Amino acid sequence: MTTATTNGTANGRRRGPSMADVARLAGVSGQTVSRVSNGRTNVDAETRARVLAAMEELGYRPNSAARALRTGRFRTIGVIMFTLSSFGNMRTLDAIASAAEEAGYSLTLIPVPHPTRGEVSDAFQSLADAAVDGVIIVIEAHLLDESDVELPPGLPVVIVDSAGDQRFPWVDTDQALGARVATEHLLDLGHATVWHIAGPERSYSATRRRESWEATLREHGAEVHPALVGDWSAESGHALGLELARDPDVTAIFAANDQMALGVLRALHESGRTVPGDVSVVGFDDMEESGSFWPPLTTVRQFFGEVGRRSVEALLHEVESGDRRAPSLVATELVVRDSTAPPHSR
Repeated sequence: MTTATTNGTANGRRRGPSMADVARLAGVSGQTVSRVSNGRTNVDAETRARVLAAMEELGYRPNSAARALRTGRFRTIGVIMFTLSSFGNMRTLDAIASAAEEAGYSLTLIPVPHPTRGEVSDAFQSLADAAVDGVIIVIEAHLLDESDVELPPGLPVVIVDSAGDQRFPWVDTDQALGARVATEHLLDLGHATVWHIAGPERSYSATRRRESWEATLREHGAEVHPALVGDWSAESGHALGLELARDPDVTAIFAANDQMALGVLRALHESGRTVPGDVSVVGFDDMEESGSFWPPLTTVRQFFGEVGRRSVEALLHEVESGDRRAPSLVATELVVRDSTAPPHSR
């Protein structure tokens, strides 16, 4: 039989502070403490501050399981992500985490190294076991299709970086706009055409950038050379950059991300071709380090923070109202630095 002692212990274990303890210290009712712990807005600022101070002083933590039973919400967002190694995914995840925290939600992250049916199914099962209110998927739509997985019915889902999938709300950077402004910038400087180092063929964003680059060249009557395909890494950009550096007709290169553009810059320097004197180079992303490349890189800025914020907003809108938000494209911006200039002939 359990015997309680006068110092609030049972079998030698100290009892944690209760909601009633918080209410006594703050001089409010238990119902007011419940409202504050559940994030309700019908408590005045002074009373809320007093309750929060009492919670902190006592070390009180609301019982999330009991709160979920009362409200039907776990206040947790699940994130399924294909890779944690890319610059864009890490920036997007950081933005999602910040937006979720501001909204009072925590994150449960499930990386999926290989988007097979089994791994994606396991990821959803893990999130179901973890009890989440909704899921943000940072896996490209065609990879999700190939995994042939049925998403849990009734679970709100938002997809990031997969514009075109109509089954769920999605949020994405305007990949086509970014590639267009990059290509037109080089053509407007007077380059006869633009060579392209593309991302992996299975990547949605790489495909949209490549298609837009090609369409822009055709609209301007410029010659279209076959795109060279990299893997997003600086190493692949370097290898392909060495190949392009051997061709004296190459005066303008658009790389599908800044890391490959960095490799291109190194290849051109090693080959004795100056940037931007002999060859102009444009990247895509605007990494923090891009302004410190030599020369500083002209690139297309993606607003990963906005993508993350909108994805969380869209998911919580469906969680709270049951209505789905319309798809959302986030605009890009060309950042002109010292890696681009008119060709020598101009």
